[in-house]
Amino acid sequence: MSKFNASHIAIPTILKVEPNALNEIGVSLSECNFQKVVIYFGNGLIDMFGLKVLESLRESNVEVLEYCELDTINIDDIIKLAFGLPNATQAVIGLGGGKVIDAAKYIGFLRKLPFISVPTSASSDGFSSASASLIVNGRRNSVPARLAFGIIADTTVIKSAPEKFLYSGIGDMVSKITALYDWKFEEAHGVTQVNDFALMIAKKAVNSFVRTPFDSIQDNLFLKELLDSLAMSGIANEIAGSSAPTSGSEHLISHALDKILEAPQLHGIQVGIATYLMSKVQDHRFKRVNTIFTDTGFWNYVATLNLNVEDYIKAIDLAPSIKPFRHTYLHEEQYRELAKEILVNDAILKTVFHL
Repeated sequence: MSKFNASHIAIPTILKVEPNALNEIGVSLSECNFQKVVIYFGNGLIDMFGLKVLESLRESNVEVLEYCELDTINIDDIIKLAFGLPNATQAVIGLGGGKVIDAAKYIGFLRKLPFISVPTSASSDGFSSASASLIVNGRRNSVPARLAFGIIADTTVIKSAPEKFLYSGIGDMVSKITALYDWKFEEAHGVTQVNDFALMIAKKAVNSFVRTPFDSIQDNLFLKELLDSLAMSGIANEIAGSSAPTSGSEHLISHALDKILEAPQLHGIQVGIATYLMSKVQDHRFKRVNTIFTDTGFWNYVATLNLNVEDYIKAIDLAPSIKPFRHTYLHEEQYRELAKEILVNDAILKTVFHL
């Protein structure tokens, strides 16, 4: 009998992206036979959403064993919480932004429990990914976690979040354009092998998003498309067994900025700017990137942030050291030099950085 490699991947069982989804969270969980859960809320969110969520769960006979607000991503704190969970816990719910989603996701991973992701903003694809960004030995690191068993995104709630979070989500979603090009670049240099199915899923996700018609980024269709596409990105990573389909040189620039700056911008904002820059370096789809950033108001928002071009120049030089085992465009000196040249000479980036 011949041996062969087969793919086995996890995918979310629950995917609800719709208005007022929080009101139905009890129904969604009881349909999957969850009867005892623990909930972690983001900072200040019990007052905003606690009553609605607890009532919905109670009406569906889902018992909440514990709930609290969680404002730490220190791995030591999270390990203590994980092993202090009641033994009867059947699922871990994280409701809020990136911090609490990452913490709850890692708790689920440590205890081998299903994790239910309930994002209150669409600022990145973190709510659907199988990794968590935590503080390990005083430094921010990406650690393995658990792909969500369920994703419940209430578009009414997401619409009420400050618009900067939507711009961040737009930046993170559009970045798949340059990330996928970097992945193929790596394969051409013999560093990795592209998984064609993961490539297709990530490409379909970003193309579906950038072609969505909208009058406002608050449109229900636009928000649903953004969240669905971010969720598909998480599946692409799961298929690939890495973040390569959704994270390339543009993410390395953002991670470098996180190290350089005392107060970095939102992840997707930094990634979005770097995506346009890298699309110019790659000479690949930069017109499409510029169109979506112009039409959504992303560029207008970014121009208000008083960003320093010198920080981005430093980040370009630092980028290869963030993931030395990869081989993106920025791992080659000629493209780092080209990126710095474009950064200060491109007409759109001159406007962004007020040069």
